[in-house]
Amino acid sequence: MKHSLAWKNALIPGSILAVLLLIGLPLLNALGVVSDYYLNLFGKYLALAILALGMDLIWGYAGILSLGQAIFFGCGAYAMGMYLMLQSSGQGVYGERIPDFMVWNRVTTLPLFWKPFQYFPLAVLLALAIPAVAACIFGVLTFRRRVSGTYFAILTQAMAFATWLMCNRNEMNLGGTNGLTDFKSLFGVSLNTPSTLRVLYLVTALCLVGSFIACKWLVGSKMGLVLTAMRDQEQRLRFLGYPIAQYKIFIFALAAALAGLSGALYAPQVGIITPSQIGVLPSLEVVVWVATGGRGTLIGALLGAVGINAARSLLTAYYPEWWPIILGGLFVGVVILFPDGLVGIPNQLRQRLRRTRAPLFERSVPGSVPSPATASAEGAQFNVPPFPATASAEGRQLNGGPSPSGRGL
Repeated sequence: MKHSLAWKNALIPGSILAVLLLIGLPLLNALGVVSDYYLNLFGKYLALAILALGMDLIWGYAGILSLGQAIFFGCGAYAMGMYLMLQSSGQGVYGERIPDFMVWNRVTTLPLFWKPFQYFPLAVLLALAIPAVAACIFGVLTFRRRVSGTYFAILTQAMAFATWLMCNRNEMNLGGTNGLTDFKSLFGVSLNTPSTLRVLYLVTALCLVGSFIACKWLVGSKMGLVLTAMRDQEQRLRFLGYPIAQYKIFIFALAAALAGLSGALYAPQVGIITPSQIGVLPSLEVVVWVATGGRGTLIGALLGAVGINAARSLLTAYYPEWWPIILGGLFVGVVILFPDGLVGIPNQLRQRLRRTRAPLFERSVPGSVPSPATASAEGAQFNVPPFPATASAEGRQLNGGPSPSGRGL
């Protein structure tokens, strides 16, 4: 019964999302309302939304703040980029069977770790498996030693910086600071044709809908209850005998796999992947997306990722130097004014309206019991002691304690 209810709660919003993304936007594109350029741009946003979903799982539900999710995103993007580079081998400037940047670095044969990425199924599998395995190893080394909170966040940030430095080195044979670029074809079809870009958008939207439904089911199941309890009362949950470290390792690895899937979908649509996309700054931006949209909601993570990246595309075209300031100001403003994010604004406004109406309602209804604050304010007007103090004094007199005048009964 619990599982069926969790699936129902996941399928309803997932179906609405599928109608919007898999039917609505492609239909608008077919009618000419949305151009191919904007459809491709929206496909990039949806790929990044999958990354935000994983971040919301570990931070919004499990309470694990990771500042290195871009590492796993980069693993998936580089895995798909390596496959696309090998697909384009022989079509470069030098006509060699290896990527052009290897020829510049005087590499004559394909490195051994590149060879598995010659095959598409293996490249997709590695794009998901490498981030998940790396997250498992990192989780075993940290969660089993009960590293959490600020210390875990600092460690992940340091790992992101170390990974960025490592990928910038030409000795890694990953393109150095230029990264992997000049992707030409996928399955023998050019990546620049509108039909290919439409297919990539549909695949990305389908993966996003599937990931959203799976995450929604997970947080609505017993596993989701354990994650929420782990976020709010970790010590009590550990006292009850739950293996906290194993739960953390699992959810961290799942978020890493989602990040790898996001990177694998992002690379062919953008056409480039560089170390600048896997460093500290991109990891911090993912946190901003989730916090702005509303953490612990999943749909807020999607809205935050799509909304902020759309705003970036719009504002950087006119005010590129102001974008970091705008992004920082948006994050600070949302955290201070709307701590539940944009998704929580309606509920927050309803609560404020309810609090302002409550005293008026108590005064207008005859025979209603006033609240302590209302009783204190009304009693002060007639020099009458407030309600809680009177009740407390009467209770002490009935129990034989000292009266307000200092004499017992």
